[in-house]
Amino acid sequence: MYLKPRAVSNELEILRSLNIRMNLPAKDRKHYLNLEKGYQGEAIFDQLTAKLQCDVYILNDLCFEFNRSVFQIDTLIISQNTIFPIEIKNYEGDYHYDPEVFRRVSSNYEITNPLDQLKRSMTLLRSLLKFHGIHQPIEGYVTFVNPEFTLYQAPLNTSMILPTQLNRFNKTLNEMTSKLSNQHKKLADLLISLHQTESPYTRLPTYNYEHLKKGISCISCYSYEVAVIAEKKIVCDKCSCVEDVNSAVLRNVEELKTLFPDKKLTTTRVHEWCKVIKSKKTIRRILIQNLRSVGESHLRYFV
Repeated sequence: MYLKPRAVSNELEILRSLNIRMNLPAKDRKHYLNLEKGYQGEAIFDQLTAKLQCDVYILNDLCFEFNRSVFQIDTLIISQNTIFPIEIKNYEGDYHYDPEVFRRVSSNYEITNPLDQLKRSMTLLRSLLKFHGIHQPIEGYVTFVNPEFTLYQAPLNTSMILPTQLNRFNKTLNEMTSKLSNQHKKLADLLISLHQTESPYTRLPTYNYEHLKKGISCISCYSYEVAVIAEKKIVCDKCSCVEDVNSAVLRNVEELKTLFPDKKLTTTRVHEWCKVIKSKKTIRRILIQNLRSVGESHLRYFV
C-alpha cells in the first residue's frame, strides 16, 4: 500500500539538531517549530491511512517541478478510478473562514486560504500527468487533523475535511470500489521517479562545527545533563532515561554526518563531538565494529 513511506526531511533533521546545539535565531526557530508541527500533523493523518483496507497506493511527501513551477503534495492516494492529492494542515485554535484568508479569532492573524494551495497543486499535477499521457480524474482535499481546530463560517460542499469529519472521510475511501492494475503501479512508479529529492523550499540558518554545543543529549528529553556509567550506559540526570553507549554514539555519528556530510568521520572528531565519552578507545571500538574504516593509523576515517 505504501509505495513511498513518509520520512523526516533532511531539513527537519538538521533543525532538530541545531535547536539543541545552538541558539536558533527567532525566525529560524519559528520555521523549525512550524516544520515540526507539520510533521506531527502528517503522522496523525498516516495513522488514518494505515487503517485503509481498500486496494490503493499511497505516496507521501512528493515534490514535483513542472513548467518551472515547484509544488508539493503531502499525501497522494491512487485508487482504481481517481487520484486523491491530500494537503494536511495541523492548525490549532479558532479561525474564521474567508474566501481569501483564514483569520484567527483571538488575534486576527491571517493565513492564506489553504484551498488556494490545493487548487494550484491540482492544476500543476493535472498538467504533469497530461504531459505523460495520463488523464485519470483528480479529486483533492485539505484535511485539518488537529482536534483543537475550529473553523467558523466554513462553507458546505468544499474540499475541506475538518477534524470531526476525518473518520467519515477515511470510511468513505475505504468503502469505494477499487481494484488496481499494472497501469496503476506504472503511474505510481512514474510519480516516484519524478519526485525531487532536494526541495527548493529548504531554509537553514548558517552554522559551523566550532560553534555548536558538543556532547550527547538524552534520547528522550534532549537534555545534556547525562552521565556515563562504566562506559556502557548513558543515564539522563533529568528524566532518568537510559541508553546503551553504543547506540548513543552511533546516533550522534548519524547526526554528525547529517550536519556535516563533507567532514571525515575520524575517531578524534567523533570523540570530540560526543564529549562525555572519556575514552577514545571506546569510540574507536564502536566505530570499527559498526562502520567501515578507510586508511591506516592517524589517517584512518570511517564511512
